[in-house]
Amino acid sequence: MASVRVADYYAGKAVFVTGGTGFMGKVLVEKLLRCCPDVKVIYLLMRPKRGLGVNSRLQEYINGKVFDKLREVSPKAFDKLRPVAGDIESQDLGISPHDREELHRECQIVFHIAASVRFDTFIRDAVNLNIAGTQRTLQLAEGMKKLEVFLHTSTSYCRSDIEILEEKLYPAKHDPLKLMDCIKWMDDDLLMHMQPKLIYPEPNTYGYTKCLTEQLVAGYNGKFPIVLARPSIVTASLKEPFPGWIDNLNGPTGIIVGAGKGVIRTMYCDETRRADTVPVDVTINACILLAYLNGLEQKKDIVVCNITRSDCDPLTWGEALEYGKKIINEYPFSVMLWYPEGSPTKSKIQFQIESFFIHFIPALFIDLLLRVLGHKPFLVKLQKRITFGLEVLEHYANRTWCFKNGYFLSLKERISKEDDEIFFTDIKNMNWPNYLKNYILGAREICLKDDFSTLPRARRLNNQLKIAHYTIKTLLYIFLFYSIYYLYKVMFKVYA
Repeated sequence: MASVRVADYYAGKAVFVTGGTGFMGKVLVEKLLRCCPDVKVIYLLMRPKRGLGVNSRLQEYINGKVFDKLREVSPKAFDKLRPVAGDIESQDLGISPHDREELHRECQIVFHIAASVRFDTFIRDAVNLNIAGTQRTLQLAEGMKKLEVFLHTSTSYCRSDIEILEEKLYPAKHDPLKLMDCIKWMDDDLLMHMQPKLIYPEPNTYGYTKCLTEQLVAGYNGKFPIVLARPSIVTASLKEPFPGWIDNLNGPTGIIVGAGKGVIRTMYCDETRRADTVPVDVTINACILLAYLNGLEQKKDIVVCNITRSDCDPLTWGEALEYGKKIINEYPFSVMLWYPEGSPTKSKIQFQIESFFIHFIPALFIDLLLRVLGHKPFLVKLQKRITFGLEVLEHYANRTWCFKNGYFLSLKERISKEDDEIFFTDIKNMNWPNYLKNYILGAREICLKDDFSTLPRARRLNNQLKIAHYTIKTLLYIFLFYSIYYLYKVMFKVYA
């Protein structure tokens, strides 16, 4: 057990964060400011956006709902935030010489979280953001005179070709430096043609570039202490900043919302497979502890940690869907296209048939109706995007993933009981119905801007759509049985 408390370790430290304005980054910044109140300064790499400079963006940033609790208990904590104008995709991170000199002089801890989390990112963009962006951050870190630890966030889905992912480095298929050189001279058409072959066996550029980035990080082994954190699917918060906090529609959240609005009614998914998800606050607590422990221990070799659920209180996709159906009916969304009902299938062919009849055909009919009424059609286009999203999920929902996570599970034993209460990482006793309820309510309130005042109207709409759904379903069954009966009578007369 470490002799120094976590908050004491971070006291007086200068921290540099990339990706601090993203989903995980916001939770990291909030947690450090609230639970490590004596941290000296947190430098946030931030690019000007929508005509706003970094100081204006910082003000907009700290007004976010994720900081509600912090504003209440410690409003002066925001004085510790220092925006650094720059861009992860720019040469030298786009940081001014003055800011670079300050970072080199002051920084002791780096959290590199910035990454493209879109699975369909074109390979040039994915390489520039995930691989080259990490290289630029590492080059900046090389000049930090007081650097104690560099934490890089990867993903446990970085190697689809490995049956059991251990907490260690694996050699990449390609040299990341050579790939970056190729990207510079190849045109888009050539890259697009080569992309499937380059990324195989990974299903998308996200997993491929994350794998190569690990190899790039490994090249800095021995220069300063490095921690490589590999979270699995990061989902809504368990407890902090409040239960169910989520601010994006990526991954499972998009499926939940799409199904809840009645847009997604079938998907190709093996219900018996386990969903390896970890709440965002647990993930961030693990990252804070990893930086703390390895900053103290100053190990020469890279430390790898798989922040995954694995066999800890597992949840199958089927169980998650059943819980979700019940919760959505109790807390429906205020805008729905149809009554939320549907089920997954293990058969790819069955999914394609069902998708055609209950996704594409209704979307085509509604779009034609919108055209007749003089409105702009949108549903066929939306269904195409949903279809792509479901195809991405197929890779992860129809396979058993095995991640060794011994180091992650041991984190709670390496710290005091008091610190374990604050920086909790225990996922062995999840109350899944309660967690998923908070998850859906969080998506409803934050992502869809549906506050509780909309619930009565949403429930009335849900009941109306339910009646309409089962009425039409009953009529269709009557029509089908009548058609079969009529054909039977005709054939009976013909052969009589």
